[in-house]
Amino acid sequence: MKRDYYEVLGVSRSADKDEIKKAYRKLALKYHPDKNPDNKEAEEKFKEVNEAYEVLSNDDKRRRYDQFGHAGVGSSAASGGGPGGFGGGGYADINDIFEMFTGGGRARAGGSPFSGFEDIFGGGFGGGAGRRSRSTGIHGTDLKIRLKLTLEEIAKGVEKTLKIKKQVVCQDCNGTGSKTGKTETCPTCHGSGEIRQASKTMFGQFVNIVPCPTCGGEGQVVKDRCTACYGEGIKQGEVTVKVNVPAGVQEGNYITLQGQGNAGPRGGTPGDLIVIIEEKPHEQFKRNGDDIIYDLAVGFPDLVMGTKVDVPTLDGHVKLTVPAGTQPNTMLRIGGKGIGHLKGGGTGDLYVRVNVYVPKDVSGKDRDLLKELRKSSHICPNSSDQEHEKSIFEKAKDIFS
Repeated sequence: MKRDYYEVLGVSRSADKDEIKKAYRKLALKYHPDKNPDNKEAEEKFKEVNEAYEVLSNDDKRRRYDQFGHAGVGSSAASGGGPGGFGGGGYADINDIFEMFTGGGRARAGGSPFSGFEDIFGGGFGGGAGRRSRSTGIHGTDLKIRLKLTLEEIAKGVEKTLKIKKQVVCQDCNGTGSKTGKTETCPTCHGSGEIRQASKTMFGQFVNIVPCPTCGGEGQVVKDRCTACYGEGIKQGEVTVKVNVPAGVQEGNYITLQGQGNAGPRGGTPGDLIVIIEEKPHEQFKRNGDDIIYDLAVGFPDLVMGTKVDVPTLDGHVKLTVPAGTQPNTMLRIGGKGIGHLKGGGTGDLYVRVNVYVPKDVSGKDRDLLKELRKSSHICPNSSDQEHEKSIFEKAKDIFS
């Protein structure tokens, strides 16, 4: 007994065409004979899925099926034709499945029989470089460059002017690749831009669609090739590009400049320029998100009694008060002196980490002063204990001597 077609596709009876198409696409790819060779169960599942989709994707057949069940659609759904009139014993070529969902889209560059995956999954299997379009020629490739920025530039944002070496439109032929600007229909594919290679197997007829090797999938060939660009319509050149970098960017962020990549051959759409941000290390500051940290060394007397010091920021110096009795590694905050937020207004803060300055060399006079300070229990917490232990040791020495 046949299963309910809605159950086969795993959709509700109120599902719209897009839901039905999405469910069919997933199941057709899962059970296709190409992916499940010598698997009878998958073969039957594939036939069942095709049959269900043929009925539910057709408004008239779906209406009759909803009213009368399987009897309402007769035997047409079980004839093996499959959705869209696929032949060959009920097995659709996998490229035909892809074309059905992309409006009969052409095969992409590279000649892979599974190139239609790019259309189905939104280009997830490709980076966009070398994409083809019958109407606009070959898509230009994307460019990636790295832009190094200082912390000062990142804090406020900056406009950079870049010189880029890339493929530009040939001025001799205006990008057509032809001296006269004329093209003619490709004699190999007769303008279709593709070559179909049919083969018969035990599962039926399979058709492999590849770009035409003569015209590269464009359907047209150039007459009287331009000698400056050898018929490509593009040549190597250098251009100046301005890029606005917002405040708050981080290492690894990127900015995409659409249409600023390599020009497309023979009038094709240009690619994109992708600017990848790199952050230069700073001599004085460390970055922590949108905050910055500065290490300040303060002398011991100043930590004890307090002081005011000049502290550098990303845009000048400010006065900072170090309170009396400040302990080492204390973080003092100066608001609004950090990095601008990438999303939304506002600015990060500057944190000053206070440390004790310890000199490596001292004069004789300073050494004498330090010896006196060492005797004070307020300066050296263990000084009284040390003196007490010393006196006990001296008394013991007198008794046993």
